Amino acid sequence: MAELDIGKHCQVDSCNLKGGVRASGRRNKVKSAQFTQDFLPFVCDSCGGVFCLEHRSRDAHSCSEASVKRESHTVGDSALYPCSFEDCKGKELLPVICPQCEKHFCLAHRHQDDHKCEKLEVQKPRMTATKELVQKIIESKDGSKSKVRRGAKNSATAAKVALMKLKMHAAGDKGLPQTERTYFQVYLPKDSKTSNQPMFFSSKWSVGKVVDCAASLASLKNNNNVLTAKKLRLCHPQTGDALRMDDTLVSLLAHPESPLYNGGNLILEYLDNECTGLEDVTEYITHT
Repeated sequence: MAELDIGKHCQVDSCNLKGGVRASGRRNKVKSAQFTQDFLPFVCDSCGGVFCLEHRSRDAHSCSEASVKRESHTVGDSALYPCSFEDCKGKELLPVICPQCEKHFCLAHRHQDDHKCEKLEVQKPRMTATKELVQKIIESKDGSKSKVRRGAKNSATAAKVALMKLKMHAAGDKGLPQTERTYFQVYLPKDSKTSNQPMFFSSKWSVGKVVDCAASLASLKNNNNVLTAKKLRLCHPQTGDALRMDDTLVSLLAHPESPLYNGGNLILEYLDNECTGLEDVTEYITHT
């Protein structure tokens, strides 16, 4: 009978087995004078070689790709895998391989930090620089808050001194009860003929109503109802922030960090719709 030329020979030199697969999928061996065929060959997952049942294990075919790092010591019927870390005598029953340096370690040294992995990525200096920059920003913000508090304290003292003068000259709605009146030195927009004017408003009014009243008292053009026009806004005398139109004066007088003061200052200016405040309040107020 003619020999079947299917499959591949086992790659162990001393072995005559040749492997292949029949359509039926059953495992058979056909002996001949020259070689024997094994119809279920095995492929080594390390070196990729084809081997018969007898030589399928790496040890059986002396696998060329079996790394030294996987070297094991046999004690009885168990294989022990020694740790590669310097001076460590630890051994494991199963291989523990570092995915970075591909060396074997015991459980105590399995992490990169623990075995001082040669491929461990050291934190880049720029990360340290970034942390320092963030810290400086935080410290600068804290310093700014302190300056605002100190400025607020000085403004409170100045407001008490100025209040008596404002009461003598301030313009406002004469029908307001004395208990509701809140006095301010209002600094007008840069292009106004007068730089500032003393005024009083009701503490119960919203900022929007205060703006309307101040514009009327100072004869300023008020286009706040025109969508595309610049808006007349009240701004904080220390921070320059534009005050929210729906906030009330009484809430702003009680603000915990940057309050307004009865007898203090306010800035009135035309701002673009996207603008959130003034960059430099000293352009309006020399001494706050």
